[in-house]
Amino acid sequence: MKATRLILVGGFLGAGKTTLLWEAALRLMRQEKHVGLITNDQAPELVDTAFLRHKNLRVAEVSGSCFCCNFKGLAEAMKQVKEAANADVILAEPVGSCTDLSATVLQPLKKTMQGELIISPLSVMADPFRLTDIIRGGNAGLHPGAAYILRKQLEESDIILISKSDLLKPENLVFLMEKVRIHFPGSDVMAISSVSGEGITEWLEEVNKRIDAGKRLADVDYNLYAEGEAVMGWLNCTLEFTGAKKTDWDDFSLNLLRQLNRRFENEKVTVAHLKILLEAGDRYLVGNLTGTAETITLRGNVGKTVQSAMILNARVEIRPDLLEKIVREEISDSTQHIGEVKTVAWRCFSPGPPKPNFRFDHVVPGRE
Repeated sequence: MKATRLILVGGFLGAGKTTLLWEAALRLMRQEKHVGLITNDQAPELVDTAFLRHKNLRVAEVSGSCFCCNFKGLAEAMKQVKEAANADVILAEPVGSCTDLSATVLQPLKKTMQGELIISPLSVMADPFRLTDIIRGGNAGLHPGAAYILRKQLEESDIILISKSDLLKPENLVFLMEKVRIHFPGSDVMAISSVSGEGITEWLEEVNKRIDAGKRLADVDYNLYAEGEAVMGWLNCTLEFTGAKKTDWDDFSLNLLRQLNRRFENEKVTVAHLKILLEAGDRYLVGNLTGTAETITLRGNVGKTVQSAMILNARVEIRPDLLEKIVREEISDSTQHIGEVKTVAWRCFSPGPPKPNFRFDHVVPGRE
């Protein structure tokens, strides 16, 4: 049995993990490697999974809990994509609000799957603007509990990936990288951009040759960790639209994101991440909001059609009932002239406290 390389990419909500996984998969496939992907969330109906499947990739989804709290589900997902894709490499993305991965995921994998997996260093992506505020001692606009999770993700990383490097001036990026090395001396620091492609090939070369995964264990206060997750309302929904006439879905998507952002700003709450995937036939677009209106982005286009479907995922520092009220109202307002709106799935909640299946108190040697 051939050993499969596992590349785990963590990082807080909105850091850009899914886009990196897609770009990494492209590069690996150009090297004639078979690639599988695993997404993860507290509930099904994921934009990330739908986006990756649109790219004709083998994707398994671990939903309902994070990797650490559903270790069996992670193992089954790895087996599924390994067999379906005959995978040489598996790229996996844990929930963005998850930390303590070294103790609860990497060490158990090294212990139980020796010979089956070659585990790469734990890469943690960080939005440069949130990262800048964190190393200055701030909370990056997040609730203190959520900022605590982000700090712990960075502390346990083997590699810190400063994402969205194309948004920084070169001299500012160099300065930030130097500061990150000082604050997190146990981690290698790299910069990448999924827009320009900068740094992705170099990062892939690094994680494809190393086996020093989970070199340290974080000291995690699980009460603070649970508080950081619980402050966020979590909403996943899937809707189908049918109109009497054609609708411009690109404009619809942009306006919906702007209206949701306006409502959240009025409530003075932080958007950790809001994503939509809207599709009609073989055309689709992905929209993102990771803070203020300036962070809204749209990729792809759908154009004008009568029918479409939308997946929406929201992670916002707000009570679930209020999050649900706002999203329902804005969708209702945006679709009042469209026609029929069918709810296929709707889940809104706050995550429960993390209860990992395993938590190692020592570092397990990597596979030679």
